[in-house]
Amino acid sequence: MTFAHPYYFLLLLLLLPAIVWYVIKRKKRYASIQVSNTFAFKGMKPSWKQALQHLPFVLRCLVFALVVLVLARPQSIDSWQNTSTEGIDIVVSLDISTSMLAEDLKPNRLEAAKSIASAFVADRHNDNIGLVLFAGESFTQCPLTTDHAVLMNLFGSIQCGMIEDGTAIGLGLANAVSRIKDSQAKSKVIILLTDGTNNRGDIAPVTAAELAKTFGIRVYTIGVGTKGKAPYPFHTANGVVYQNIDVDIDEEPLKQIASLTDGRYFRATDNATLASVYQEIDKLEKTKMKVQEYSKRQEEFRPFALAAFVLLLMEILLRQLLRSLP
Repeated sequence: MTFAHPYYFLLLLLLLPAIVWYVIKRKKRYASIQVSNTFAFKGMKPSWKQALQHLPFVLRCLVFALVVLVLARPQSIDSWQNTSTEGIDIVVSLDISTSMLAEDLKPNRLEAAKSIASAFVADRHNDNIGLVLFAGESFTQCPLTTDHAVLMNLFGSIQCGMIEDGTAIGLGLANAVSRIKDSQAKSKVIILLTDGTNNRGDIAPVTAAELAKTFGIRVYTIGVGTKGKAPYPFHTANGVVYQNIDVDIDEEPLKQIASLTDGRYFRATDNATLASVYQEIDKLEKTKMKVQEYSKRQEEFRPFALAAFVLLLMEILLRQLLRSLP
């Protein structure tokens, strides 16, 4: 048992002046007389009122102590343990350039990619999964982790404009490789999703693919976008105006990346096709890996709060009872 706010126990010091005040008050409350001896009173038994006269104050002190205990927030102690589980290591490398706002996928390419990827993460309970974002530059949104709740929250915060615009496919792939290359898993996978042509960055897509091959990383590449034209929202002074723009995906480098790394290239023209990519990954070999798990802190204040309520109720009823007794 541990406490989130142990400094609240200092409030228990207030019980000392309260006890002193109670004793002094009781002495001043009743008149006293002097008698030669108390022999005549030896056979008298104290009444119920006399026997219970101090109990309400004791109950009030116990209630105060329990309230202080509740404020200190008692919690169960975290326990750590090492477990072995089955899984693979996966890094999702996601294009967040402004062209991902095109609405040939619903509600748009980026939101469709986020939604389907999040559903995939939710179903892969034992995998280490990381997230890399790229546009004109690239950065790691989340390193490899088995804490999928945190990863899914990070998916929700992704939006276009987080980094300089453009499409640096080679840089996005190279960054993903750097995040997974030291993994001890037998199966290491990168899912690279883009809707454009490499036009930024100092690393060519094929060069990054050769780097992935060196480390035994399989790369699945996904070209997102319908064939032909796609509606794209333009913000103007009169509101949002939609125009059909050409879908320009340079598929050849994406096919080369997949071929070099024993992966596979997909063209996702709709949400269903995009979802099928993640179903393919389920067929990959799994490998054992050690995971350090810990139990979450559990709040344990409820029994103490209930006890304080019961004792307070008893104290109130007892005071009323003592007032009615002769």
